[in-house]
Amino acid sequence: MKEVLEAVLAGESPQGIAVPESYKAVVVRKDEQGMFEGLESRDKDPRKSLHVDEIATPELGPGEAIVAVMASSINFNTVWTSIFEPVSTFGFLERYGKLNELTKRHDLPYHAVGSDLAGVVLAVGPGVSKWKVGDQVVAHCLSVEMEDAAGFDDAMMDPQQRIWGFETNFGGLAELALVKSNQLMPKPAHLTWEEAASPGLVNSTAYRQLVSHNGGNMKQGDTVLIWGASGGLGSYATQYALNGGAIPVCVVSSPEKADIVRSMGAELVIDRSAEDYRFWKDENTQDPKEWQRFGKKIRSLTGGEDIDIVFEHPGRETFGASVYVTKKGGTITTCASTSGYMHQYDNRYFWMNLKRIIGSHFANHRESWEANRLIAKGLIHPTLSKSYSLEETGQAARDVQQNLHQGKVGVLCLAPEEGLGVAPEAQEFRAKHLGAINRFRNV
Repeated sequence: MKEVLEAVLAGESPQGIAVPESYKAVVVRKDEQGMFEGLESRDKDPRKSLHVDEIATPELGPGEAIVAVMASSINFNTVWTSIFEPVSTFGFLERYGKLNELTKRHDLPYHAVGSDLAGVVLAVGPGVSKWKVGDQVVAHCLSVEMEDAAGFDDAMMDPQQRIWGFETNFGGLAELALVKSNQLMPKPAHLTWEEAASPGLVNSTAYRQLVSHNGGNMKQGDTVLIWGASGGLGSYATQYALNGGAIPVCVVSSPEKADIVRSMGAELVIDRSAEDYRFWKDENTQDPKEWQRFGKKIRSLTGGEDIDIVFEHPGRETFGASVYVTKKGGTITTCASTSGYMHQYDNRYFWMNLKRIIGSHFANHRESWEANRLIAKGLIHPTLSKSYSLEETGQAARDVQQNLHQGKVGVLCLAPEEGLGVAPEAQEFRAKHLGAINRFRNV
């Protein structure tokens, strides 16, 4: 691995360098699936279940690539994997392993996790023509077989659609990663390795959920309610709303996070900590009066207008309020449900006002490319706030689990330090956008 790293840091192609037989990866272990039984979700600690182990390099198959991973980042799916909730991801690997002879590689006693990467192509399998050894790349996390007609119009509808590093093995929180070659996209030249690794999953997810015709189909002038607007997902939704001529109403949980979204250009901000909204009276009962109070606050900011699109991802805690405050004929786009999956809402406010709920899950190939293109052009910016070492991934995941972070949390894999990877010819372009790139780092 040292030889690979030296070549990359020297700006040379690793052409001719043999793929190592093993590498370090962040894994969960199958024999530890029951370690958190009986504990509440908040008490399940990723620092206890995420391990950095030396694992065997997988066989490279047709249409695949092995990437030397310079940096990765934390998504909430890694938190879910680490606490074996809502289900253990080893069930995903077992089912994938039964698909064909090649996918058997994924069904192992360990799961190498991670759904983002920025790095350098180290090897390509038979049939790969778009990418070559030495290419600097990022990867989106759509892993799909594309053998079923159901996915031809939208790959997310393919019955064999999976999220790489969550529902497949050999993910990006590692020194090497195995991907399908159609997951690869050009690394934005003006970004460091850790900056380039951070947008992938959340940027593409936000693009589909809010911008794409498969999601909110946002247009200029739409009023968009964005929960967690300074977080890993919401920070990209905020940028897309501003970049697309919409009017974001940004919900955050502290004055510091309110300052972040204002620095991004958002003017309509609701600090939940200051307003002290309590949408639930107790574990089983919501409070419609609090929905009404929330709606009144929104209208006071928007000049009396209700919400066209809700960018909804907290789930159980906020969903009833989201449905209530959406205008007649409006849309709630939903993913993730990080506060709980069992949503409750008053159907009278939904059905009688002709509202729509759209489920949104990651993004198809085209949506991912469009989202990455906007990053490369400096129209959307990474929201990286902090980076950890590979050995500290458990702590990084714990930060995300406890919502102690701003924006995205990065992980240095092969990169020995932050700040590497910017192309010399992109320095001037980077300087132009440096304030926006560093916005979350200055918090």
